[in-house]
Amino acid sequence: MPENYKDILSHLSTEVDQETLLLYLQGKLSEEKKHEVEKLIMQDDFEEDAVDGLQEIKDKQQIQYMVEMLNRDLKKKTAKKKARREKMRIKDQPWLYISLLILLLLIVLSYIVIHRMMKP
Repeated sequence: MPENYKDILSHLSTEVDQETLLLYLQGKLSEEKKHEVEKLIMQDDFEEDAVDGLQEIKDKQQIQYMVEMLNRDLKKKTAKKKARREKMRIKDQPWLYISLLILLLLIVLSYIVIHRMMKP
C-alpha cells in the first residue's frame, strides 16, 4: 500500500499540500497565500467542511500533534489488517499442485480402464 494513502490530510485537497494547510490553520500565511488557499478550498464542499472543523480546534499548535497521532494510528491499523491478510493468504505449495495433478491422472486412468473393461 502506498504510504500517501496512510497520511490523513494528504487527500483533503489536491491543490493544497498538508504543510500549507497546517500553516493556514495556524494563521502563519501571508494574506495573499491565505486568500489563494481559501479559494482552492472553497471549490469542494467536503474540503470546506473539513477545514471549518479543523478551525474549531482552540489550540492551533495541537493540530500538528493530532495529525501525527491520527497518521500513526492509521498506519498501525492498516499494518494489522495487512498482516492478518498475509497470514490468511494461502501460500504456494508445489507439493499440493503435484498431488492434485497425480490425483487427476489417477481418476482419468481409472475411468479409461473401467470404460475399456466394460466393453465386450
